[in-house]
Order: sequence, then structure tokens, then C-alpha cells
Amino acid sequence: MKVSYKWLNEWIDLSDITPEILADRLTNAGIEVDAIERLDKGVSNVVVGHVLEVVQHPDADKLRVCTVDVGETETLQIVCGAANVAPGQLVPVAKVGAVLPGDFKIKRSKLRGVESQGMICSGKELGLENKYIPKELQEGIYVFPEQYAVGTDVKTIFNLDDVVLELDLTPNRSDCLSIRGVAYEMGALFSRPVNVPAISLVESDNSIDGLMKLDVQDQELCPRYACRVIEDVKIAPSPMWLRNKLQAAGIRSINNIVDITNLILIEYGQPLHAFDYDKVIGKTIIVRRANEGEIIKTLDETERTLQSNMVVIADQQEAVAIAGVMGGFTSEVSDSTVNILLESAHFNPNSIRKTATSIGLRTEASVRFEKGTDPNIVIDAMNRAAMLIAELGGGRVAKGHIDSNADVSEGKEIIITADRINRRLGTDIAQADMVQYFERLHFTVTNRGEELLVKVPTRRRDITIADDLSEEVARLFGYKNIPTTLPIGQSTQGKLTIEQKGRRRVRETLLSASWDEAVSYSFINPVKVTELELLDEKYQQMIPLKMPMSEERSHLRTTMLPSMLELAAYNYSHKNDAVRLFELGKIFMPKELPLQQLPTEKVIIAGIAYGDATPNHWSHKPQAIDYYYVKGVVEFLVSQFGISLFDVTFQATDLPAMHAGQTASIQIGGKELGYIGQIHPKVQAQYDLPKTFYFELDYELMLELSSLKIQYQSLPRYPSIKRDLAIVVDKDKASFEIMKSVKQYAGALLVDLQLFDVYDGKGVGEGKKSLAFSLTFRNPEKTLTDEEIQQVTQKIISGVQQDWNAELRS
Repeated sequence: MKVSYKWLNEWIDLSDITPEILADRLTNAGIEVDAIERLDKGVSNVVVGHVLEVVQHPDADKLRVCTVDVGETETLQIVCGAANVAPGQLVPVAKVGAVLPGDFKIKRSKLRGVESQGMICSGKELGLENKYIPKELQEGIYVFPEQYAVGTDVKTIFNLDDVVLELDLTPNRSDCLSIRGVAYEMGALFSRPVNVPAISLVESDNSIDGLMKLDVQDQELCPRYACRVIEDVKIAPSPMWLRNKLQAAGIRSINNIVDITNLILIEYGQPLHAFDYDKVIGKTIIVRRANEGEIIKTLDETERTLQSNMVVIADQQEAVAIAGVMGGFTSEVSDSTVNILLESAHFNPNSIRKTATSIGLRTEASVRFEKGTDPNIVIDAMNRAAMLIAELGGGRVAKGHIDSNADVSEGKEIIITADRINRRLGTDIAQADMVQYFERLHFTVTNRGEELLVKVPTRRRDITIADDLSEEVARLFGYKNIPTTLPIGQSTQGKLTIEQKGRRRVRETLLSASWDEAVSYSFINPVKVTELELLDEKYQQMIPLKMPMSEERSHLRTTMLPSMLELAAYNYSHKNDAVRLFELGKIFMPKELPLQQLPTEKVIIAGIAYGDATPNHWSHKPQAIDYYYVKGVVEFLVSQFGISLFDVTFQATDLPAMHAGQTASIQIGGKELGYIGQIHPKVQAQYDLPKTFYFELDYELMLELSSLKIQYQSLPRYPSIKRDLAIVVDKDKASFEIMKSVKQYAGALLVDLQLFDVYDGKGVGEGKKSLAFSLTFRNPEKTLTDEEIQQVTQKIISGVQQDWNAELRS
């Protein structure tokens, strides 16, 4: 919200208080001032000049020599290159010594041999934005359309001597989305009266009763609707004072009628809308719900499809406005408009918010309506607008107005005690002082002994409970004046939950393995799942969002794969040739559709990788990421959760979107932990990816099976003994299963087991392979002997011979 310092002074006298002090006081009272903008941008010594004579420059076709009166004893000779300069014009003149935006200083100079004693300026050269300059004055020098005294400082004409405070309002303080609301706030903070502008409305003899009818069909969505008719108006540019006020608020001038409605919007916080009265069919306004699929063309010339939960303003033929959001194109005020129907209303905030969100259109009006407006200001705002239209548009205001609900809305009544407020704030403020604070806020207070009955005005929708009144006392008393005390109580030692420890362990482990963490949206396009041929019902049953941010983010995901593929494709398209990404995210599995109960949320660890695992270097060749590299990372992660790798099995499987023969399911003790493999070549081509590998793990299952407790183990006191063992088995036997048998028969003395060689060449027999293991033995209580090692080794050999028909390689 932009607040003009000069405009604010029309409502409350703050002339002895600088904008900086105002900003500081407002910020300390909970209304943050983001910025203070001085509109002059350093402009000085620029005045109104009267062009007396214009002659052609003797040595330049595009230059003209002007004689200009600036209200001094002597006229100025100024060389000007603008094609639109002409005698008789009133123009802005930067005299010698003047300063323009950008610290551009005007000096006496010669242009092609002719002395120039200043500069005739354009709007841009004065720092004005194009959108605030009338179209006919955007090219060439600025020519004042109104009469001003020669020598007048242009800063007063363009309002460049004003200062704008930019407020960053919290959603509950919608009352400060207006000059009126900020004035009441300043009046409370500085204990000064608020000067509400007088409304002097002269009505014609022509009654509105014969001009317009009103039918409000849904009082819940539109609690109050009022309108007036103004006849014989003249559409024209707004006067400079009106354009200046709107410019300070960041609003572009349109014409006198539209500008007046915008003026009231900023001044009162009450959005208004002006219809071309003659375009309203049947001279009847109907406030109703939209028909499902009804189409309206709005003022921005966009056709919008409406839903049945939206409110529209309609005539007897069609909708002419989306209530509280934007007017319709067919009934807009144009240069040919003669009669005006002026609307002022109070709409249901939730309805306006949902409508604006659904159609993707937020306007200055909808912002105020969705936060809540004051129902009791509807008539005053409309009457002030009608008064200004009569003054600036030459119109005649029809007698009377139509009001669907003339009953005055009552403000909230709250009972509170001074003791309660002091206990809440930790202060010792007298009850009389609290009463004074409330009265400065224009709250009505009835003293009931120890109790106070406080009636809150309807403009303050944020005050609903006793604690809100405590906050108001704190704001006016001053947060800085409230004593600071440390809380009294016993402190408890904090610690991480098992779930938090697990998440931290995942991140630390994968980051240490040179993987990068990613965070993706939990929303996906269901088409992505179809494209991946994830035809299993558990993947297809996705939960749609009621109000998705886009079609690409319209459903809750049931798998992490599409999200991770998008991330990998994005990186590859940006020339990132080696990527290792992981994410700890959620998937959402519905129990039924349409959704009747909350879905099952599962936390998943997903990882995707392509390119080289190690960079190219003179000392070694790069290692490409492959199935075994990713499998090693998964095993490393699982081991960090205290899960023995001998309990983990990888079994070949066939999954959609994954490469057959390069994919395995991961199981622990018969439970499905996840899967790992290469992305199917067709999917890789679809996402324009190189050879890419992916894994997905059930984090909650891994946490359930984990042992994250830190247990002390003493350092070994006795030496270990190593033995190598080469075993010949059938070629189709998995080495991991053989290792499990070795560990089983070795017993507790085996402390480490490594497979260091696999051979299937000559000498081992057809259909056979040789597995060479390194075994490390240790007894924690004594030194092992060769005889003991020999016994364990023989037990291992006998066991694997029995289980796998294995032979000891000679």
C-alpha cells in the first residue's frame, strides 16, 4: 500500500512530523514501512515557462530558438529540439543551475553557435513514468493542459514535493489499505483528530426509483449492495490534482469517471464500479450466482469462464461484472458515455478470494474485498464519488439511492479487564490510560467498574477477542516500553527423535558419497505417469488437487520417478554432464478415489545418476556410473542404519520404465525395501538423457529395521588372522548367497568377509566360476591358533559343498 504524505495530511494534520518519524512510529506499532520515496528525484529550479516566440535555428534544421518568459525581469533564450514546441504554450523550464533526475545539472551552453539559457523539458526528463503522462504528451516536450502562473515551481504542479510511504501490511490489517484507515491509525498513535472530508451532495429532481431496480438473490454472498445514477456526465481527462493523487498511489489515470472511483478506492478502501447506465439492459441490476460455464468478457478484453459458486452483477440479459473482481467489457465507461450507474457494495470475503484465485485475476478491488471491507462505509464512499463526478464530470446526481441492506452493521463488543491486559503484557498500565488508548482508536468504551465493555468499529475486522484488545494497548503503550523479562521455568534437554536422526543420517551419508540433495514438487502431471507406462493401479490412482497451480502440478505423486527424471533432464539440458541427485520426499497413496479419508503418506529415498563417478584426471581414467556403482551407494546407505548387508538381497526383476536385466528389487528379511536399476532406454530417449540409473527405498521400513543407537565397543586386544579361500560353484549361483553360507558356517570368529576375485576361464570347468574370498578371523578373548583356524575353514568348505555343490579350487 502506497500512502501519500500530502494526501494523508488532508485527513489528519501531521505537518509538524517528518515522513521518517511517521515511518518509525508506524513500524514500531506493527505496521511496517518498507520504503520512503521522495517523488522529486532530486529535481530543483524547474518552473512554468510561457513560450513567447519560436524561430528556426540558423544552422540546424531540427533545432528551434525559443524566447521564454519564466516570471523574471528578463526572458530566456532556449534552444529546443522538440518538434511540438510552439508559441503560447506553458511548458516546464529548467533554468541554469537546475538539477534533473540522475543529478543532471543544467548549464548555460551554446548549441550550434546559439546560446541556450536553460532547457524546456519533457515528462521523462522530469522523472515521470510514461504511464502517468497523457498519450498526447508522451512525445516531445510536456505542454501543460491547464493554466498555471508563470514562474510556478513545477514540483507543486506534478506533486513532486510529495513523499510516499510504502506499507508492508499483514493480512489482518486490511483497514490500512486506505488513506482513511492509515489516518485513523496515525490519529491513535499521535493522539490527533481525524478530519473526514465533508460530503456535500446536490441531487436533481429526477428520482432513481424510475431509473433503476435492484434484485440481490444471495444475501450471504452479497450482504449489501447500493447504487446511484448520475446523468449527463462528460467524459474527459482528469485534472492534475486527481492524476497526481493516483500517481502517488501507483495508479494510471484513465478518465475523470474511472479516476474518481479509483480515488475513493485508495481514500476510503471501498472499491466502486461505474457502469454505462445506457448499456444496462432492462435498467435492472441482478446480483446472483454465475451459471456453470457462463462466459463474460472483462474490461481487459479477456473472455473468462465462470463457475456456479461465483457471484456476478447482471442485467436482464447477461452478466456485466464479476462481483468484487472486475467489470464487464460490454458495460464499460467510454468516451461516448452520458449516464453513469455507480455501484458500491460489500461482498463475502471468502467468495471473492475463491473467485479471484479460480480465474487467476487479482485486482486492487479484489485484494480489498477478499480481506474484508467496512460495510458501514458503502454509502459514504458512493456519495463522495457521486459528488466528485458531479463536480468534475458536470453530471446531475439523481435523487436518492438504492440500498439492499440499509441497517447499520454493529461492531464487535468485547468485555475485558485491565488486570487481564496487564497480566498478558507484563505491565502495570492504569485502567484510565487503557480507556484513553481505546478512545484514540475510536473504539467506544463503557466503564463497568473493573470491567470494560469495548465496542469495536466495523472497519477493524481484526479485533475479535480480548487478546486483540491487549495487543492494541501494547501498540499504543509502545512495545519498547514493555519490560523485558526472561521466562521462569525448568529447561529440558532437547534431543533428536529417531525419525530426525534417520533423516540426518540419510543426508550425511549420501552427501559424503558426493551426491547432491534435491527438493522437487510433490505435485505432478498424471500424463507423466502414463508416459512412463506405470500402469499398475497403485501408480495410476493419483489424488487431484482442487486448485492446482498449473496443469503440470495438478496431482499428488504416487512415485518419485517422474520428479527425479525431470530434475535429471533439467540438469542434462543445462550441460551438466555428471549428476548424482537424491531426495528424501513423500508419495501419497490413496485408499480410494474419490478421496473419502486421508491418503497414506510414505517417505521415500530416491536417487538418480548419470555420467562419470570420478572426474577425468591425468593419473587415472574416469569411472562411469553403472549398476554396480549405484548398488554400492545403496549398500553403503543401508549399512549406515546398522543393517547387516548379509540380510539384504538383490533379486532380478522386471519393472515398468526400468531396463530389463539391469533392474533388481531390494529385500530385507523378506520385506520389500525398494528397487534399483537402469532407466529403460525408451524413457531415457523420451527425457533426452544418457545412460541413467535410479533407486528408490522405503525410508520408513529402513528406519523400522535400523539400529541407530551408538554402542561402545572396546578396541581389539588380540591379533586377527587372514585366510584366502577360492571356491568353484555353478556359474548361475549368486556370489552373495555363497557369502551368506560362508558367514553362517564361519560363526562368530569371522569379523570380515570380502569377495576379491571372480574367474570363469580355463581350469574351472564348463558352466563353473571361481569365487575367491578374503576371510578375517579374531577371538576377542584370546589369540587364535592355526589349528582353530583350520577347523573353522574346514567347516566352511564342508558347508558350502553340502549347500551349493561347491568345490575347493586347487
